[in-house]
Amino acid sequence: MTTQSPAPATKDAARTALLDALLSMQTREEMAAYLADLCTPAELRAFTERWQVARLLDGGDKSYREIAAEAGASPTTVVRVARYLKDMPHQGYRIALDRIASAD
Repeated sequence: MTTQSPAPATKDAARTALLDALLSMQTREEMAAYLADLCTPAELRAFTERWQVARLLDGGDKSYREIAAEAGASPTTVVRVARYLKDMPHQGYRIALDRIASAD
C-alpha cells in the first residue's frame, strides 16, 4: 500500500494554519510554550543557533569562524545563514532584524 502526499492546496492550507497559529501568540511565554509543543529540543536549538548567527552576521564585525565559535554553530550553518541573509528573495532574517532594531 502506498501513501499519497497531500495535494498542494491542502499543504498550502496547512501552512497558512500554522502561520496563523504562530501569529496568534501574544507573549514570549505563549510563543515559548507553543514552540516547545511544536518542535523537538534539537529543532529549537537549531532555530536559536541560526538566529544567533544571523544577529552576529548583521553586526558585521566578526569573521565567519568567530561567529561559528560564539554561536556554537558549524561553519556550514554560518555560510548558509549568510547566504539567506544576503541573497535569498524572501529576506525573513532581514525583516526580523530590522523590526527588532527599530523597536529598540
